[in-house]
Parts: sequence; C-alpha cells; structure tokens
Amino acid sequence: MGSSIHFREVVVITPSASTPSSVLQLSALDSQLFLRFTIEYLLLFRSCPGLDPVATSSALKSALARALVPYYPLAGRVRARHDGSCLEVVCRAQGALFIEAFSDRFSLGDFQDKAPKTVTQWRKLLSFAVDDVLNGSPPLVVQLTWLRDGSAAVGIGINHCICDGIASADFLNYFAELARSSVPSDPIKPALKPVWDRHLLNSPSTEATQATNPTIFPEFSRVPDLCGFMSRVSSDLKPTSITFDKRRLDLLKSIALDTSRLGESSFTSFEVLAAHVWRSWARALSFPANQTLKLLFSINVRNVTF
Repeated sequence: MGSSIHFREVVVITPSASTPSSVLQLSALDSQLFLRFTIEYLLLFRSCPGLDPVATSSALKSALARALVPYYPLAGRVRARHDGSCLEVVCRAQGALFIEAFSDRFSLGDFQDKAPKTVTQWRKLLSFAVDDVLNGSPPLVVQLTWLRDGSAAVGIGINHCICDGIASADFLNYFAELARSSVPSDPIKPALKPVWDRHLLNSPSTEATQATNPTIFPEFSRVPDLCGFMSRVSSDLKPTSITFDKRRLDLLKSIALDTSRLGESSFTSFEVLAAHVWRSWARALSFPANQTLKLLFSINVRNVTF
C-alpha cells in the first residue's frame, strides 16, 4: 500500500526582516541530552465554504516568516560549543522548514474522540522528524496537510533545547495571530516579548566551571548500571496511551493517603500519577532491588524568586 500523505512543497522560510546575526549560548540545563527532542503539536481545522488552499498556504508561509523576526533563534541552527561543555544557537537567519502536503486517507472524523495507541499512525502529518538537532536540522518544522474532506491538519515541531512548552505555546499564539490578520503588513507584536537570558539558568559558579567541569548538576549524572539497563528498556517495549480520568486519579490519591507517612495530608494529581506510572514501569522491567533509578521532570520557574 502506498503512502497516504503526498507532498506538494518543501521550502525553507527565512525571517521577513533582518534579524541579529549572533551566536546565543544555551545553559547547561538546556544542553542536557534528554532535552534534545522535539515538542510536537497537531492542530486540526474544519473546512469552511470558500476556503482557498493556495491563499491559506501563502498566508501561513507569510505569517511564519514574520513570526521568525522576533523569534529569530528558531530560524537558527544548534551546535555544540568548541570546548564541548554546552550547546549554542548560531543565528544567521537560516530559516525554518515548511511542508505542504495532502492526504487521500484521513478526514477530520478520523481524529475526533480517537486517541491513538501510538503516534506512529499519524507520524507523516509531521513527516520531518528531527532525531538530533545537532545534525544541522532546523529546530522548527511546520507541515500543512490538506485532508480528503477539505479540512486541514497543521503539524508543528519545535526542538525543546531552544524553548520549553510554555514558550512554544507563546510562539504558536503569535504565529496564529499573524496568520489570521487580514492585512499581512500589519505590525503585530508578540503579546509577550521573547527574551533569551539563558545565563539565569546557570548557577553562580557555572560559567567559571563549564569549560573544565561540564557535569555541574549532579542530578543529571549517570548512576551505576547494575542490571543492563539499556537492554531492558530498548527491547520488546511498545508505546501506548492510557487515559486517567478524575475517578481514577481520586482512587490513586486515596491509596496514597492510606499508605502515606505521618504528616503527609494531601497529594496532587501529578504526584500520584507520576509515582504510579514510575513504580509500575519499574516493576514491569523487574529491576533488582539494589539498582538506583531517577525520575526527572520539568517545572515552571518563571515566577519563582530565588
């Protein structure tokens, strides 16, 4: 069976106006291996009478070019520093990747109330997957796919080492506002001005020790592998999707309270779900009792005062 996605255009979109030519440093935290993945979005839009696919595609490309002016690091390329300590973004207006395609299989109804067991069945709706941003790939990819009923899917991939989920959502809101503008030349500015300031994520001693000691955050140091960890987690594992509704979350909280230590009176949904999934995963892989495991997760520190 042939592919259900057929490509019309693949083009690099550069900023519509001049942007700073510079090399921006990423922090030690941004440079961790586990942050080099791509944040992926799939946005769906119903068809409407009089919709012009050519004009829509042109409007998206124009909006993307304009959005890359204040968000110019997304038009750059990520590389490792010469000393190997961290990563940096080379900003020379290299551009983002824009793909236009159409599908002879999918319609809007295929996505409604249907959470896929894996994303592989929708993979080609964002067909350019960046495994490692250090190979010269663009950190931002946008794919417009026309569905067979006239609806549209917009897949967007943004590399996490350049921005997190909140920052990527800010970019998408700005991108959408520009695309909706009836006057392409309107000087619309982002609701929140993008800032870099990655040095704020480094500890006071970071900048002085990065070159000689790149492992400055012990939380990210490797733990001894006593059980052939990689062989356990890389074989016979299949991704899946499970929905935890309020009833199930309340049950997990009740169990946690019944088994909690003295003084622990409440737990958040994130705490009980993370603990449950982590423990179930560790049990399923039969790790030995003496194997140290670490659970890492991100938090929002934008409004935290240190």
